[in-house]
Amino acid sequence: QVQLVESGGGLVQPGGSLRLSCAASGIAFSRYFMAWYRQAPGKQRELVAAITSNVIGSTNYDDSVKGRFTISRDNAKNTVYLQMNSLKPEDTAVYYCKASSGPLYYWGQGTQVTVSS
Repeated sequence: QVQLVESGGGLVQPGGSLRLSCAASGIAFSRYFMAWYRQAPGKQRELVAAITSNVIGSTNYDDSVKGRFTISRDNAKNTVYLQMNSLKPEDTAVYYCKASSGPLYYWGQGTQVTVSS
């Protein structure tokens, strides 16, 4: 059974930081392309950041988070992270991780991030 479990969300003030984690089980994690998406109320789910499955671990970011968010992975722990700094109210959303490999893909249940004073 495949499971992706996100954690680390919460309420933070503007300018603050959070680190999200996504722990995977039931998949050969190191072979999977991993990504973080987010969905704000009334909006479509959007890609935030992604990291490849190879040793290099190339990354890609949405323009809105470049320079503020960092995606990383620890294949020994089957976990992908999203370090979020300089958070803004517009970063408020449910954040989801996604694992994909060829035609296979899996989603986590999401974790709420709220940026508010």
